Amino acid sequence: MGWFSRRSAPGSHTALLRTSDSRAAGGAVLLSTRRILTCAHVVNDALGRALLSTEHPEHGGAFAVSFRGADAAAGVGTGRVSLWLPPQQRAGSPVWGGDLAVLDLDEPAPDWTRPVVWQDMLEGMELRAWHGGGAAITYANTVAGLQHDGCCYLDGSLSGAAIGPGYSGGPLWVRSDATVAGLAVAQVMSDGPALKAQDTVRRGWAVPWQTIREEMTRAGAGDVVAECQVVRRGRATGPAETSVQAMAPLLRTLLDDPVRRTDHCRDLSFALECDVPTGGAQAPTLDEVATVLLTEDRALATLSESLAPAVEHDPPRRRALSALLALGRVEDHVRLLSFAEHRQLVGFLQTSVRTDPGLIARAAREALRFMNLPIVLSQASRPTVADVDAIILDLEDYPDGGLTTAQSVPVPALLRLTEFAAAATADTTHRARLRAWCDRVADRLDISPPALAERRADAETWAAHRPSPVTRVGTRLTPADGEPAGRFRCEIWLWHRDGTRVGVTTPKAFLTPEEIGRLLRRTAEGSRAAGEPAPTQVDVVVGPAHLEIDVDGWETGSELADGLPELSGLRDVLPDVSGLSVALGSRYQVALRCPDFTVRTADEVQRRWAADTPHSLVVGDPSVDIQHLYELLSTTHRDTVRVVLHGPPQQRSRLLPVCLAMGVPVVLWDRAATSHDDAPRLDHLDPTGPLDKLPQRLQNLRSAIYGAEAGLSTARPALVWHDTELSLPEPLQFADPA
Repeated sequence: MGWFSRRSAPGSHTALLRTSDSRAAGGAVLLSTRRILTCAHVVNDALGRALLSTEHPEHGGAFAVSFRGADAAAGVGTGRVSLWLPPQQRAGSPVWGGDLAVLDLDEPAPDWTRPVVWQDMLEGMELRAWHGGGAAITYANTVAGLQHDGCCYLDGSLSGAAIGPGYSGGPLWVRSDATVAGLAVAQVMSDGPALKAQDTVRRGWAVPWQTIREEMTRAGAGDVVAECQVVRRGRATGPAETSVQAMAPLLRTLLDDPVRRTDHCRDLSFALECDVPTGGAQAPTLDEVATVLLTEDRALATLSESLAPAVEHDPPRRRALSALLALGRVEDHVRLLSFAEHRQLVGFLQTSVRTDPGLIARAAREALRFMNLPIVLSQASRPTVADVDAIILDLEDYPDGGLTTAQSVPVPALLRLTEFAAAATADTTHRARLRAWCDRVADRLDISPPALAERRADAETWAAHRPSPVTRVGTRLTPADGEPAGRFRCEIWLWHRDGTRVGVTTPKAFLTPEEIGRLLRRTAEGSRAAGEPAPTQVDVVVGPAHLEIDVDGWETGSELADGLPELSGLRDVLPDVSGLSVALGSRYQVALRCPDFTVRTADEVQRRWAADTPHSLVVGDPSVDIQHLYELLSTTHRDTVRVVLHGPPQQRSRLLPVCLAMGVPVVLWDRAATSHDDAPRLDHLDPTGPLDKLPQRLQNLRSAIYGAEAGLSTARPALVWHDTELSLPEPLQFADPA
């Protein structure tokens, strides 16, 4: 047996149990610590109904899920169906499509289990499956054959066990390593003219990983696919020869002694869960070591973890180790952290999230202020415990920071974030754990103590400073030609009480109104400073063609639905909160801004705000036209701050631009009004009442319109409010290169 060979048997088995007798209805795949994947017909079997039933399982309680380890460890959890792709019969075919189900676990899987690592299924792969019960003797060998119409046919030899009932939904392990290439589905049982019984003795079929990935993405479960672990580089292709050759001299300096090489590689094999050669096997070759360091994403960091103490007092070998790590940093498939470091940091930051949900996002915005943050952080939201691993994986790919005064190895972005999170942590014991972790990683990476101390001092300075609270959220909506109606690109920024404005990274794609509403809510909630209220005002910047946009009615979702992973213990009393939502205008004081007008009339807007008496003008006469309104705003109402427009859309569409072009900072109208007879619908708002309270009165009315008192009024009030004290980000001005 060679070095770094994967074990032929998995470390654990997962199965879905029948509700009737608690026996395995079929196998399942552990996607993450909180999710499993199986076949939909296995769920049907667990419920005791027809295997190919297509109805969504309305099961009153949770399904029982069993975990069985290779060393006799066992555990039972519960899960609930979150994605249902029912079996789809195909005319004239003995196989069917669909047949996938994802279950969310109420509690994390046992610590000794490991989510599977996927790779694409290829013809000729030698595969192995186990019965859902997990007994070692039930293994069945098979070979991947022809792929057609989303499924892959399997053929097993006529010796040993055969894939049969109870194997469905279980993983098909690639026999040469510990990866999974798909799900076992069923045997082909046919007496039709195309296939006779003797043709299908050991023929079955599977759902390959590539089909699973496509089906779940199509069903809107892209987030589930994103958290799946996928093999980064196929062993058949291996790493680039130039990379192996670059590493070989450095490895020779570090591991020239075969005994030393064997000792370090034995530790690495254990970490990789490989079978370690016994019986005086020769040490692995340097090329073999280089290949595994470039193939397994955490192998280089894990090997350096054992090498660093051994070369601490040997400068030439320490330099060789640093050079080896530097080579790893330019490889796409090499991770920053070792297995142990990654596991520890996940645990530490999950503790931070449970204690202070907004801590990581706040620390990231300051520690990594000049980087495009991962979406889960850039939305200024409150990451959940389930988000922590994805955040770490994203930030491991970020470049190191700039050189410090000590000219040492730069401090990686992930260490900077951890230092800032530690500085803002109130629990001194937890802070010490985070800093001790940073010290260990920095020492392994050969980062000088002064360099890390500089980042730690920056973090302490930031944590000691009480930031000015956010008082208002702004967003600019930009439509695009060719995009579906109602989709916009969204920019977001935050205004602080001290007048500063900070931009927030947002998705570059065009978003639906509901997606924008949720994004604005999460941004507002996540921007709240400790001890301060969340911002209550949202300014929406639009162009002249979108002043009638119904943005105040856009849904924002709910923090309860977003926080379901954190509320798993309350699901029995909160059975379904996914549909809860509040309109944007009910939750916040929403006003429009149209800088296309004010950029030309900024002085006039400022002058009107500075008038001694904030006059109001109500336009409720059908005879008022553009000329008449212009004369009023130029003479008797030259100091008017507020205009209330009544009347049908045709008249409003002509008069509203005049108000804005004349520098009127506040304009109120009813989008749903069809005539001047609808003017009384705004009486609940007291449209000419105290101006400073108008946004709050408008929010109260919108809450009644969109909330429990829907029907109180059919009005849809809209408000333009230009606040000259809050400047907008200037759009990019491109110069002619000539």
